[in-house]
Amino acid sequence: MAIEVLMPALSPTMTEGTLARWLKKEGDTVSSGDVLAEIETDKATMEVEAVDEGILGKILISEGTQGVPVNAPIAILVEEGEAVPETAAAPQKDASTPSKTDAVAPAETAPKAATPSVQKSPVTSPAASAAHKVFASPLAKRIAKEKGLDLTQIKGTGPNGRIVRRDVENASAKPLSASAAATAPAIAAAGGSTSVPHSTMRKVIARRLSEAKSTIPHFYVSVDIELDALMALRAQLNATSPEEGPDSFKLSVNDMLVKAAAVALKRIPTVNASFTEDAMILHDDVDISIAVSIPDGLITPIVRQADKKSLKQISQETKDLVKRARAGKLKPEEFQGGTFSISNMGMYGVKDFSAIINPPQAAILAIAAGRKQPVVKGSELAIATVMTVTLSVDHRVVDGSVAAEWLSAFRSVVESPLTLVI
Repeated sequence: MAIEVLMPALSPTMTEGTLARWLKKEGDTVSSGDVLAEIETDKATMEVEAVDEGILGKILISEGTQGVPVNAPIAILVEEGEAVPETAAAPQKDASTPSKTDAVAPAETAPKAATPSVQKSPVTSPAASAAHKVFASPLAKRIAKEKGLDLTQIKGTGPNGRIVRRDVENASAKPLSASAAATAPAIAAAGGSTSVPHSTMRKVIARRLSEAKSTIPHFYVSVDIELDALMALRAQLNATSPEEGPDSFKLSVNDMLVKAAAVALKRIPTVNASFTEDAMILHDDVDISIAVSIPDGLITPIVRQADKKSLKQISQETKDLVKRARAGKLKPEEFQGGTFSISNMGMYGVKDFSAIINPPQAAILAIAAGRKQPVVKGSELAIATVMTVTLSVDHRVVDGSVAAEWLSAFRSVVESPLTLVI
């Protein structure tokens, strides 16, 4: 019996997605657990696995099609020798929970950094589009669009001749062929400007930040914090690390600030909270989301139970999370569900800034650069390394005095950092 493969809901906020790439072709045998396709969701690009077995009888949605609603049929599986149905059921725009006929599930390994996708195109069979087939990674396609390169003129050096990033970056600019220009997404130059289509991730970032800023009553509290004691402790701890091996570590200032924020959240737990219409949710675990820049936007991998972890554990875990975030290999549970966020732009020399709250969290800490400056200690003038941090707070959850109390606790921990190792 023919089975429809449906567009899966791969994140709680997903209502539609982009079918970035098919990894199986019509006529291929499909076993349970096989990776069928790459789906660009509102969070990232994820591989999806087959749940059922059979023959991939017909691909209903071609690669690069945008705006495919959750639960819409994207392909049909048939049994050996079974005739392939000509049509599938009409796609359902309702983005409710996937039905029991859903034949795909998220792969354990998957998310990749989301990349701008091509515009929605009519569904065509592989036979009709084989002549125009270009095997290229999503990132290579994006770079080619930005540089105005014709992928059909670029030789791929990736697996099975696939065009990858280095191929596009090393290619000299060539004008698009007439056929490529006809099907290329609209990147129109006018008066020296260029229009680049939004990726799914960029659209979601725009929507979520607009909602956060317009629906959450933000207020901001800033404080200057001296870093010298923390930096001295960091140097001492790093000096104890083995040169190599599993026990090797190299603490960053950010690692120590993550731990300091976790300690402060345990001291002032009302900031480790979320707002709902019926109640305030006070979280037992301190799960800190760390803002990480990726090629097409931002993702927030989470250090779970940061208050219970040592500096070494936080350092090693954070480095692994950041590395996999930039390589697009985070699992959904590794970037969804934090209770508090940190955004650190100190490495860019930023003096101070305010961050937008990441709902449903109640607060986010913006960390700026440490700078040598004169300070008054007692009645003496001295030089200290000072950074400005700004706490953005949801006023529905946290009052001003509580926000100030939390910042005071955070500053106390950073300026007396032995608390971090006791």
